[in-house]
Amino acid sequence: MSNDISEKDKNDWENFISSDEKLPNKDSKLTKQKSFKVKSIDLHGYTLEEANETIEKFIHQSFREKINKLIVVTGKGLHSQNEKDPYVSKNLSILKYSVPEFIENNKGLMHIINEIKDASIEDGGSGSFYIFLKKNKSIK
Repeated sequence: MSNDISEKDKNDWENFISSDEKLPNKDSKLTKQKSFKVKSIDLHGYTLEEANETIEKFIHQSFREKINKLIVVTGKGLHSQNEKDPYVSKNLSILKYSVPEFIENNKGLMHIINEIKDASIEDGGSGSFYIFLKKNKSIK
């Protein structure tokens, strides 16, 4: 193998260097970002029964509207009236834990839900959670 560079290679290199053409960066990973139709609900101040009834209607309505990401704000329970009930832990917020449990135990809701997960800090952090709905294939 020779260390000499041919004239053709030198010319090709010079043409490449002087060209304004950009080469794609093969190292950068192009991630397909999923776009979501987002809807949110705030359950602050609701009783447990009101929250469960409201969230069930909200999820079904959102599914009909072909929304695929829901932000559910329950709060952290810091202002709940739990301390007045001697049988309930002061550290346990009612809605924060009960609403996701209600949803997970409701087969009709889970049939249209892909995933339930904790929300990021910009969407309420530990006082909220996400619901990702399945794709609604029905014709409107």
